[in-house]
Formats: sequence, C-alpha cells, structure tokens
Amino acid sequence: MRFEEEKLVEKLRRIEALHAGATTDGERVAAERAKERIEARLKEFANTDPPQEYRFTMSDVWSRKVFLALLRRYGIEPYRYRGQRRTTVMAHVSKQLVDQVLWPEFEQLSDTLHAYLSDVTDRVVGEVLHQDASEPKERPAPAALTS
Repeated sequence: MRFEEEKLVEKLRRIEALHAGATTDGERVAAERAKERIEARLKEFANTDPPQEYRFTMSDVWSRKVFLALLRRYGIEPYRYRGQRRTTVMAHVSKQLVDQVLWPEFEQLSDTLHAYLSDVTDRVVGEVLHQDASEPKERPAPAALTS
C-alpha cells in the first residue's frame, strides 16, 4: 500500500507543477518550485486584480482539507465567521487567481484524491465486509408516502 501512496503523492505533485506553469512532463524541479511560481502569480494578480472576499463551500471533509492546505500553501489565510458551517471556507483572493489557478488546481487535486480514497474504500470494504457494496435498488414509494 505504501507504493500506492507514493504514486498518489507523485501524481499530486505533477498536478501542482502543471498549474504552476511547468512545460515538461517529467520536470521534478518544477514540482519543487511550483509554490514559488504560483506565489509570483499571486503578486501579479494582486497588482491588477485586488483581492476580494470569497466564500467557498466544500461538500466533504476531504475536499475541505485539500482546499485549506492549498490556500495556506500559497500564503492565503482561510477563515470563517462565527455561526458559519464547518463546510464554509472564507478567503481574500483575487478573482483571476481563483479562476485561473486556485480552483482548477483544487478540482484536479480533489478529484485525484477522491478517486484514490474511493478505490481504497472499495477494496477494504470488499475484503473485510462484503464484495457487493453497490448502491441499493430503487423502489417506487409506498402509496401512503406519495402525497
């Protein structure tokens, strides 16, 4: 299983390198310098497109963790107001950065992580509990519940 985790980490690094502007696929140095390139883009966007307050809503804990880590990695402080749900993440960030860098990178990272977690869950449930963990069949609602 450790090998699979290493493959996942390498895939996530390649995604980050891609969003930071790396031009060659196997460029290990690009993954290490990805943060620096995106920080430079952050400064560039701040000059032309001042940060504004954004509210993001995450559908699950895994997406939220990925998004929070991504914000912090690029020096953006996430927060939420008292009374907001834990699924809400607030941040001051430029629209260009959200549209061109942050959200596309988040979606790729999140999708990759979800696919990995889904595979692991299916494998463990199949080995430990039951091989058939498919969704239940849908039936018509009883007459008393249709009104």
